[in-house]
Amino acid sequence: MTNSIQQIVEDDFEALNKNVVKQLHSEVPLIENIGQYLIEAGGKRIRPLLVLLCSRAFDYQGEQHINLATVIEFLHTATLLHDDVVDMSEMRRGKPTANIQWGNPSSVLVGDFIYSRAFQLLVAIADMQIMEVMATTTNKISEGEVLQLVNQHNVAATELDYMNVIHNKTAILFAAACSSAAILANTDSSVQEKLHTFGLEVGLAFQLIDDVLDYNGDSDELGKNIGDDLAEGKPTLPLIYVLQHGNTDQKQLISSAIKEGGLQHLDEIISVVKESGALEYTRQKAEERIAIAKECLSVVPASTYKNGLELIAQTAIERSK
Repeated sequence: MTNSIQQIVEDDFEALNKNVVKQLHSEVPLIENIGQYLIEAGGKRIRPLLVLLCSRAFDYQGEQHINLATVIEFLHTATLLHDDVVDMSEMRRGKPTANIQWGNPSSVLVGDFIYSRAFQLLVAIADMQIMEVMATTTNKISEGEVLQLVNQHNVAATELDYMNVIHNKTAILFAAACSSAAILANTDSSVQEKLHTFGLEVGLAFQLIDDVLDYNGDSDELGKNIGDDLAEGKPTLPLIYVLQHGNTDQKQLISSAIKEGGLQHLDEIISVVKESGALEYTRQKAEERIAIAKECLSVVPASTYKNGLELIAQTAIERSK
C-alpha cells in the first residue's frame, strides 16, 4: 500500500530521495558511510510523504517542499540513531543498527550531524513559522524520550503517562510534517490546525499499532526483534492494560517483567497479553484515533493527494510491519 501512496507523488518522491543522498554528503568518510547505510536500509518514508501530499493537496507550486520533506526525514533518522543507542537496539529494518556496526559514539555524533543538516535546510526554506514549528517539535521529541526513560521499569505508569510519551516521542513529528506543509502552501490557520491534528492522530495510531505488533508481529517482516520494548522494561499500552484488567497471576507476571526487563518469560507474556484482550483494546484505541484523523481531512479539497492522505491513515492501522 505504501508503494501506491508513493506513486501519487512519484516525481516528488524521486526528488526527495535524490535530495536525501545529496544532503547527507560530507567530507568525513564515516558520516558518508553511515549515511549510505541508513539510505540502503530503506524505510517507508511515511513522514516525508505527508509533507509531499499535504503541500500538493493545496496546490503548492514551488520546490521547497522537497527540502521540507528532507528535513522531516532527517529529524526522524537522527532520532532513530539516538534511540538505538539509548535502547541498545541491535536490529532495525532487518539490518544491524548503526550503533552495532560502528559503535555508540559514532551513531550519536552522526545523529547530531543529521540534526544540524536538517536545520541548515530549514534556513534555506527561510520561513520563520516553519522554523518555529520544527524547533518546538524537536524540543518535544526530546521531552518524549526523557519521559520514556523516566517511565522505564515503572509499573505504576498509567495509560495517560503512556499517551504523553507517544504524543511527544512519535506523533508530534507526524503533526509537524502536515502543519508545516500547510504553512508552506500558504493555507489559513484553521487548515494548518486541522492538518496538525490529522498528523498527530495518525502518529498516535501508528505507535499504538507498533506496540500491538511488538506482541503479535513477525520479526522478519517487522525488521526488528519481537518483544524489544518488553526487554527494555517499557510499560506500553498492552502491558498497562494487563496490569489494570488482568488476574492476580497475570498482573504479577507483567509487573515483574517491567521491573526486571529481559525476555525470560516472553512466550508466557505474549500468551497473557493476547488472552487478556490487551491487543484488541490497543487496536481499538488506534482505530478511534484514525476516525478523528479522517474527519480532519474535510478541509482538504478532493484530489488524488487527499486520497493518498486517507490511504496513509488507513495504512497506520492495517499495517503488519
